[in-house]
Amino acid sequence: MPKPTPLYELQKARLESYTHAGYNFDLERTHEYTREAGWNVDDYETELPLETPGPPEAHGSWAAAREVLRNYTFPPPGLITGIFLPDQPLEERVMVLRGRFLLFTFWFGVRIGGVTDERHTLENGQQEQVWGYNYRTLEGHFERGQIDFSVHKNLTTGRVVFRIHSFSQTGRIRNPFYWLGFKLFGRMLQKRFSRESMKRLKAQVEQMLRKGWTSPSAAEAPPVQPAATHDAAQQQMDKATS
Repeated sequence: MPKPTPLYELQKARLESYTHAGYNFDLERTHEYTREAGWNVDDYETELPLETPGPPEAHGSWAAAREVLRNYTFPPPGLITGIFLPDQPLEERVMVLRGRFLLFTFWFGVRIGGVTDERHTLENGQQEQVWGYNYRTLEGHFERGQIDFSVHKNLTTGRVVFRIHSFSQTGRIRNPFYWLGFKLFGRMLQKRFSRESMKRLKAQVEQMLRKGWTSPSAAEAPPVQPAATHDAAQQQMDKATS
């Protein structure tokens, strides 16, 4: 009897299969992806614990939210789990998303399309610090489009918010049974993902602030996660598959 393939190796193979996969939508036409053209365009926002005015605090809610976003622990695990190599730079990260719906499990590929780390001026003249990233759907995904996650701090008021912005449309689904299921429930699950992600990120940030945590200051924080060992990557993948 052949020896079973370890879960880590299965997930590694899935990740490698998406490394060179193309996007399933045209990046040159994103300006055309509007509600009027038949696309879903969504915006969500939730308040996070207030900080004192000025740059993000080293151990405040803005920095905590950034860590949660980096680790991709905020999506509802019963719906979506992200699998990725922990030592891969965020800007180059490819993720396999495990989606669960009724009795089915689906595997999709996405790639980080850009990381934002900037300070800009609002219409009222106040400044805000923004950190976040987007990921884009790859070939084989049931949807096509992009989703942006970002945390914002108003440097004048200390207000901190987490935002999700996305544009999407049902992709090509060859299996008619899956197509029907996604047609009936896909939009509902999409909204549930965003709503629950909002709640989970806020709860995780509040828990980090209550328990206390250590993190580099905003100016010193590395742009990527620390390098991980093979064992750490295996544990992350095996946990996501359980």
